[in-house]
Amino acid sequence: MTITLDSFRLDPPVLLAPMAGITDLPFRRIVARFGAGLVVSEMVASGEMLTAKPSVRAKARSELGLDLPSSVQLAGREARPMAEAAKVVADMGAKIIDINMGCPAKKVTGGASGAALMRDPDHALRLIEAVVGAVDLPVTLKMRLGWDEGQINAPEIARRAESAGVRMIVVHGRTRMQFYEGRADWGAIAAVSEAVSVPVVANGDIVDAPSARMALARAGAAGVMVGRGAQGAPWRLAQIAAALYGAAPPKLPKGAGLVDLVSEHYEAILGFYGEQVGLRLARKHLRWYAEVAGAALVPEMMRAQTPEAALALIRAAFSERAAA
Repeated sequence: MTITLDSFRLDPPVLLAPMAGITDLPFRRIVARFGAGLVVSEMVASGEMLTAKPSVRAKARSELGLDLPSSVQLAGREARPMAEAAKVVADMGAKIIDINMGCPAKKVTGGASGAALMRDPDHALRLIEAVVGAVDLPVTLKMRLGWDEGQINAPEIARRAESAGVRMIVVHGRTRMQFYEGRADWGAIAAVSEAVSVPVVANGDIVDAPSARMALARAGAAGVMVGRGAQGAPWRLAQIAAALYGAAPPKLPKGAGLVDLVSEHYEAILGFYGEQVGLRLARKHLRWYAEVAGAALVPEMMRAQTPEAALALIRAAFSERAAA
């Protein structure tokens, strides 16, 4: 199965979810190399994008040179800044633009962005129409089932978004008020799949091939989006694609190969952010790699103050471990 958005084929339809502070360019490139139908940037605030702040624009940098569709996710609460930000990221080389209507974080919803937009469908549609009209790129939408159990309006918003020109809809199977508690309700996504003719992608608690297969069946979805399941396992999407769609299985890194992968990712983070910031941001990825690989998380690794010290500890911790 393939999802087609204009000239872009999302094949296989196993997509990397946007995750703030995680799906930066170094991580997206590694996931893409193993195999994914689409990789999505971490959320980019439209207002901050328009200030040309380097750290914000870095989030939207595209996977130029990679033969893989990539998407930049924009968040905001007003139509004009969203439309202008869409033009900026299009000029930066974005291939697809995604609108965030699903983030449950209080600092986002408190500013009437993210999942808060689902509380006012009329306003949300004005924002969607502005973005679609601003760029000559496919525009997609990521949302939740609704704000809370008393306002499950994803099917209604999906229908209106499709009429406005949205080309694909991703639904996380929880309400905003659930945050990440409980289990994602993939069956509830089926109402969205039935409401529209554009592809619907299921998201939430999809961490491996069995959960992906179940989510597809219950949601009646055209594809799946993987978020936390890829942390420490950038090959996870490729594993799911191989199991569900017959794609070539990834070669899992073991021993020296795992050391090389973790070291490469670590150095890419430092190269992208600079040494001072990169040393700190890389720690969560080292922790996730260690958890997945069953490697001992050496405390000194978390406190390393130089790349040389950290890389030596990475070699020691991962050299004899195999990827899960």
